[in-house]
Amino acid sequence: MRKELVCTVITVALTGAITGAQAPATADTKVLADFSARVQKYHDLRDKLDEGAARQTQHKDPAKIVAEKQTLADRVRAARFGAKPGDIFTPEVQPILKRLLKPAFKGTDGAENKKTIAEEKPAVPLKVNVPYPEKEPLTTVPPDVLKQLPLLPKDIEYRFVQKHLILFDSRANLVIDVLPNAIP
Repeated sequence: MRKELVCTVITVALTGAITGAQAPATADTKVLADFSARVQKYHDLRDKLDEGAARQTQHKDPAKIVAEKQTLADRVRAARFGAKPGDIFTPEVQPILKRLLKPAFKGTDGAENKKTIAEEKPAVPLKVNVPYPEKEPLTTVPPDVLKQLPLLPKDIEYRFVQKHLILFDSRANLVIDVLPNAIP
């Protein structure tokens, strides 16, 4: 009898542990996973296009570096010809990202973060699949702001243009997508 009781207790405990481990993902988790998959899809496309004449190699000649970056940007732009705002920052993920950013812009730390972002004041057209203007500064994104956002693959960055968040491809120097009014 005691052996059966112990087996029953263990079975109930294991069933509870398994059920808890298999709890369904929240809606936010699924949307953020979709966002990450879209970013990764862009990253993979860019890497595939970064072959042959577009392949960026280390040079001492700045003209060659610029030419390789331009070739890669042209290939990416052609491959994403119909790209539009919301392709990666989908309407479903936008409110989630804005909600994740809110704590980083509250209180005295938030005021400092806003000040840091506002210092550069880049004048960049908020258009998808266009080059980021070479003469415009890239905003510094404070670490505590970055901690609020999903991680990105290498060479893809979050940047701010005024109160808008952009996804920026530093290797191809392209604006990938725009999240309007990201800073509350």
